[in-house]
Amino acid sequence: MSSFPTPSHETTRPRPASRFAAALAEHGDRCAVWTPEGPLTYADLTARVQDAGSALGTGRRLVLLAAENSLDFLVTYLGALASGHVPLVVPGDRPQHHASLVERYSPDVVASRDGAGWQVTHRSAEPAHELHPDLALLLPTSGSTGSPKLVRLSHENLDSNALAIAEALRTRPGDRAATTLPLHYCYGLSVAHSHLAVGASLVLTDLSVVDPCFWRLVDDAGVTTLAGVPHTFELLDRSGFAERHHPSLRVVTQAGGRLAPDAVRRYATLGRSRGWDLFVMYGQTEATARMAVLPPELLDSHAETVGLPVPGGRFRLDPLSELECGLGELVYSGPNVMLGYAEHPGDLARGRDVTELRTGDLGHLRADGTVEVVGRRSRFAKVVGLRIDLDRAERDLAEAGVRAHCVDLGDAVGVVAAEPGSGDAVTDTLTRRHGIPASGVVVLDGADVLVLPTGKPDYPGMAALVEAHRARARAARAEHAGAGAPAALTPQAVAALYRDLLDAPGADERTSFVDLGGDSLSYVEVSLRLERLLGALPAGWHLLSPAELVAAARPSHPGRDLAVDGGRPTPRWRRGWHAVETSVVVRAVAVLLILANHTHLSFVPGGAHTLLALAGFNLARFQLTARPRAERARGIVRSALRIWAPSALWIAVVAVTLGTYDWRNVLLLNQVLGDWARWSPHWHYWFVEALVALLAGAALLLSVPAVDRWERRFPFAFPMALVGVGLLTRYDVVVPDAGPYRGANAYVLIWLFATGWAAARARTVPQRLLVSAVPLLTLPGFWPSMPMRGPTVMLGVLALVWLPAVRLPGCLARAASAVAAASLFVYLTHFVVYPHLMAYSSVLAMAASIAVGIAYHRGWTWLEARGRGTASRVRTHVARARSVRTRAGVGG
Repeated sequence: MSSFPTPSHETTRPRPASRFAAALAEHGDRCAVWTPEGPLTYADLTARVQDAGSALGTGRRLVLLAAENSLDFLVTYLGALASGHVPLVVPGDRPQHHASLVERYSPDVVASRDGAGWQVTHRSAEPAHELHPDLALLLPTSGSTGSPKLVRLSHENLDSNALAIAEALRTRPGDRAATTLPLHYCYGLSVAHSHLAVGASLVLTDLSVVDPCFWRLVDDAGVTTLAGVPHTFELLDRSGFAERHHPSLRVVTQAGGRLAPDAVRRYATLGRSRGWDLFVMYGQTEATARMAVLPPELLDSHAETVGLPVPGGRFRLDPLSELECGLGELVYSGPNVMLGYAEHPGDLARGRDVTELRTGDLGHLRADGTVEVVGRRSRFAKVVGLRIDLDRAERDLAEAGVRAHCVDLGDAVGVVAAEPGSGDAVTDTLTRRHGIPASGVVVLDGADVLVLPTGKPDYPGMAALVEAHRARARAARAEHAGAGAPAALTPQAVAALYRDLLDAPGADERTSFVDLGGDSLSYVEVSLRLERLLGALPAGWHLLSPAELVAAARPSHPGRDLAVDGGRPTPRWRRGWHAVETSVVVRAVAVLLILANHTHLSFVPGGAHTLLALAGFNLARFQLTARPRAERARGIVRSALRIWAPSALWIAVVAVTLGTYDWRNVLLLNQVLGDWARWSPHWHYWFVEALVALLAGAALLLSVPAVDRWERRFPFAFPMALVGVGLLTRYDVVVPDAGPYRGANAYVLIWLFATGWAAARARTVPQRLLVSAVPLLTLPGFWPSMPMRGPTVMLGVLALVWLPAVRLPGCLARAASAVAAASLFVYLTHFVVYPHLMAYSSVLAMAASIAVGIAYHRGWTWLEARGRGTASRVRTHVARARSVRTRAGVGG
């Protein structure tokens, strides 16, 4: 932290301050912020806020705050407000925006996070700006991405709107809100203001609603209030929210864009069945936050409206002569209307410029006082002389069953549609309903909506995306498309990679690897391809969206810059050390130990059993996400099938050509129908059989609604309970006669699989210690004839529990990743390869086994890609056929 000496004189003139921030102490020992370490009371928060305000300096200062959902930011922000300074709040994750505003407005103080933590840096010894006495807060205009235009808000704006929102939402001191939205966004900030104004509390988090950890936090902290934009509700739909019950939840609010009336009614019904109320709201940054609220009792009858004005506010309609009667621009007035805009430092000295807010939204005012918003005044396009309402076009497409967003391309309407092959249906709908010629519609299908950090549709971004698509199509038609160009470092490139490798046509800039059903088999291959594109991947990359991945890989991040090698980006880490995820290293080492053991290169058994524990670990990471129950079960089944299919093919070929195996091996049923009396080549694939059986059992178990709820509610205790159940077979309490090869029996190995599962769910040190104790206490004695198996498995499990990554030289990291990606295929093929070469050299036998396994893996990957391409073409043909039938029906 850098600072200037405090001036010797201290002004005695009282500084203006926002009352809710200055009056925190009035709420005494009530909880203000919930933290995992315990509640932070209002008295504690007040002390911190006062210290933070004093640290910002004397006089009134302009304080630029790089916002984040953290206690550091909240305390500094409240300290600025309570001490009469003027915070300028910017997104903390957009350094370029941050830098441009520093250059434009030259703030006296900058507070942000860097590698050393939260820093408050003084840039001038004395206040350098003339700040109007009424000025309290500066926010970027709604939806802006780097514009220097700011909204000037007063102390009255903040205080009046905080109390109006609290009154409209019936917020009470016992409520507790989670920060599901960023605090640089006026909606997210208003949640904090309205709760602190009435003595309620906050839970600061930046977890996504699709993250199971978020819902554990909701239950642990007793969260009563959730806020979301339409995109949040899409994520809730995908995360199984409707199937879960969170007893503390009392209020769910929605704003930031139109939620379809059917969705409003559906969530209203869900809320009534779960004991919480839905409030639909409408607002803009220029109105501090909220202008209207639709209360729960009006949801069913007025779902297409945004409700009634907040207390103290009112709307009028400014009719537009060129549009239909009764429709006009909504104009709002009230104590929460901004002072005006600022575009340079001199504007900060100005007082009120506006008394009412022209919202730019078109709407109706109903006789009962409710407000209906039908679109943006700016959301109109002019194509061949026709005035096209883009919001109306989106609704028409939705009625036709196409989820899409429309943008103005100047000479055409651009459409981003989620469904692959829907281009004809989109064009047909728009030409029929709006009279646009087909040449005036440009469709990018198989994509999804781009969203801003606030969750609102990113229409400029989608317009650029469609324009780029149109340019590529024109270039292709003109046969000028280049070949072999380097892959662009964009979210679209990552999404395209996901669509290719995961057979996920719905992949877009906000769907993560896990969202798209990625599993442990595809994990290594995808990570390798991503590293070629982006460089070193951050921890937990499989939970990040493509946009977040690209942001983490930008050249401005140390160690993640890209060199150019042979015409394509090459990560610099390839020339040094690289952090490889422990699960990848464990997989590679385990399969190498299997080969070394079988080729007599060494005698360190236990690799296959380590892989079983790793399978449980990966099940929890990739399949047991916040998706709905049925999707989770299907995902596990898909993973089991992806193991069975290449196994069955290989075993069948060997069975036909060499006669080593039979149909029981092909179907992976030797454990059920085979001869337990003697060991034979038919038992070569016991590991694959056990793995598929355990995955199938997990899918069956978690398809039971009650079990699914228990697993979500107790994510760590549940697998530990399975460990306990599995120990009944491990210690012969249940099924005492498991045969002489009980170590290859799936139901005897449940405890080992569940231990890996629990390892992935262990979050705290006590939980990790408990998981670590399981192999240490239960593995000794399990293989009396091969005692070395136990230590091998122990080390593997302990590595998964305690080591997130292992640093390896670049060449070794690539080799480990390649072996790990092909581990199943190496295991399948090595039984045919190594016996023919052991007489010459164990090293040669091992190397040949690896090479053949990698070759089979690449061949199988090629077959999968061909199959996905064929399936994609079939889907496109089917969609086109449906479109043709639809047009034929309309024409008839």
